[in-house]
Amino acid sequence: MKKKILVPVDGSEPALRAIDDLIAGMSGSHGPELHLLNVQHPLIGDVGRFLDHEQISGYHREAGLKALAAARKKLDDAGIPYAVHISVGEPADIIVQYAKEKGCDEIVMGARGHGVIATLLLGSVARAVREHAGMPVRVVE
Repeated sequence: MKKKILVPVDGSEPALRAIDDLIAGMSGSHGPELHLLNVQHPLIGDVGRFLDHEQISGYHREAGLKALAAARKKLDDAGIPYAVHISVGEPADIIVQYAKEKGCDEIVMGARGHGVIATLLLGSVARAVREHAGMPVRVVE
């Protein structure tokens, strides 16, 4: 049975470094089963008064695919298969929930470069995922 790895991707440079790290360690279809996950933040305010559910879902899907595009290109160019998933919610919660639902063995994600003060004040998705995942979480700097 193949190892399952969840890779949260937000389109940032740290997320792409995590993809590069994975690519360096595998080749073709003989590697683990990769799941790319983009988590969109919910729209706030009275958006639902002006847009229907289908329009909001379309917006999240389009934004998610845009955030995943560079990671998908890197994996496609390397000939490495993957599955793509887009969800909406609080990123750390969705990442942990998704990894557990899919039976992932590991989460590999990029670190965000906010700096020490901002991380203390704002929190860190990577830190929250590490604390709640219940599985190995590799954070690529």
